[in-house]
Amino acid sequence: MQYRTEIKRVKGLGTAKHGFGHWWMQRLTAVLMLPLGLWFVFSLMSLPSLAPDAVIQWLQNSVPALLMMLWVVTVVYHATLGLQVIIEDYVHDKKTALTLLILLKFAMVIMIAMVVFSLFKLVL
Repeated sequence: MQYRTEIKRVKGLGTAKHGFGHWWMQRLTAVLMLPLGLWFVFSLMSLPSLAPDAVIQWLQNSVPALLMMLWVVTVVYHATLGLQVIIEDYVHDKKTALTLLILLKFAMVIMIAMVVFSLFKLVL
């Protein structure tokens, strides 16, 4: 059973079938950020001090470094998805929107690469 009007059926108009994956990834990353964010807050609260040396020593352990990397990658990816929606919805000039989307993806890759590199440098 189709719920399209006759004119939409003739013109071939209907769902673009690409928004669900984006919507689903936003929800998935939001759910994943919650336990990782709680872990991050409680881990920092359990440290004897928040001096840079203490935090670096804590991150030199592989488990906190891996969880920190997962948390930061999730946060950056979630933010990228949200900013992409804002750009697609509110920037009406196609060239400007495309330029901003490319810059956004480039910034996401740079941020994730910097975090991964920094944490690997600390652990190794």
